[in-house]
Amino acid sequence: MCESDPVPGGRPGEVERATALSGELNGQGVHGVVLAYVDTAGIARVKTVPTAKLTSAVAWGVGMSPVFDTFLADDSIVTTDVLGSPDGDLRLYPDLDRLTVLAAQPGWAWAPVDRITQEGAPHPACGRTVLRRTVAEAAERHGIAFRAAVEIEWVVGRGDADDDAFVPAVSGPAYGATRQVELSDCAADLLAALAAQGVDVEQFHPEYAAGQFEISVGALDPVAAADHSVLVRQTIRAVARRHGLRVSFAPAVLGQGVGNGGHLHLSAWRGGTNLHAGGAGRYGMTAEAESFVAGVLGHLPALTAMTAPSPASRLRLRPSQWAGVFTAWGRETREAALRIVTGTAGVRDRAANLEVKPVDLAANPYIALASVIAAGLDGLASSAPLPEEITGDPARLDPTEAAARGVRRLPVTLAESVAAFRADDVLRTALGPVLADAVIAVRLGEAGAVEGLDDDGVAAAYRWTY
Repeated sequence: MCESDPVPGGRPGEVERATALSGELNGQGVHGVVLAYVDTAGIARVKTVPTAKLTSAVAWGVGMSPVFDTFLADDSIVTTDVLGSPDGDLRLYPDLDRLTVLAAQPGWAWAPVDRITQEGAPHPACGRTVLRRTVAEAAERHGIAFRAAVEIEWVVGRGDADDDAFVPAVSGPAYGATRQVELSDCAADLLAALAAQGVDVEQFHPEYAAGQFEISVGALDPVAAADHSVLVRQTIRAVARRHGLRVSFAPAVLGQGVGNGGHLHLSAWRGGTNLHAGGAGRYGMTAEAESFVAGVLGHLPALTAMTAPSPASRLRLRPSQWAGVFTAWGRETREAALRIVTGTAGVRDRAANLEVKPVDLAANPYIALASVIAAGLDGLASSAPLPEEITGDPARLDPTEAAARGVRRLPVTLAESVAAFRADDVLRTALGPVLADAVIAVRLGEAGAVEGLDDDGVAAAYRWTY
């Protein structure tokens, strides 16, 4: 167990802190604490405790079965050699550093959890622990820290829970003022709630698809960024509900058209210096940053098992829809899977980063970030060369030219993503055998669950799941 891993029981400092926080929360009218994590299928799962029980939860955890690691999005269960049985128990330990009073859910606070075995060891399928370990190893082996952010895209529908159809709650063209005006009251409440919760919102705007919006938040360390991804979605759901609206973060809510993304933004830093700016490489990248990007590029086919994990993800990952479905990179090229963001002159030392586009919000953000970082570090460690960039739409390249430039279509099916992941020793080692096996089992289970459905059927099956 590394120093950053939580240690259950015998934590007098944290226990005393929890006791004080419990009193403060009670004084603010908070009656319960949501303990949140994300399972392998990308579903946010929770348990809650009364505020008075926060101290006990911090000292000894809250029980939850490990079977959820092999739940599918429809709540059916698959198995691996280790997971999926009715046996056993885990303890959920709230992270008090991330404890947040929920502005849109009066009477409630929220905290992400680390999942620990009853014997006190980190649970090997806990994505949050895997991400923390990956970040710690990057610091120890390479002296590198990361800043990350997850974009949040969603659609707003009418709030009739008895109707599974998607009917946009707002009208107007893509990025249009009409749409912003129609959601104005709800959006203002959302921005106020996020500000009250300490979430740094950089942009909020209507997006391309019908009823679609996007929020971009400030970059944080990767674990905090993943936590914020979960918290922001919790807040969007709560605010929308208070306005009689329904939201979906599913990769696709319809069989055709542009879906919801969850792009990852990531930058590597050493000694307070951004390695993606001020270097002698292309667009100011240092040699290490170029190799990091090359590592992510080389592992992209296998990465899609973590970043685009749902059958509905495949409805979004289509050419010429800015989803990034080819193994290519380019500066500000939104059809490339990897977009180099340099930022505006004058702030590039802070703003330059790598955007990974074939990512959606069906992904567990902890697993997705851990996998992308591991892929990049593999490239950095081997000084992998970054190939020639592309411009324009890779789908329009002549097949012979595309092959010569190493531009390939990313896996079209979940089965293809799983095959690439199975063949990728680096990524499977990064996740560890227990979590890697859970990823494979859950992805193949999801694929089997929609076998025989057409695109509209797949979209309908996952429309209100995420």
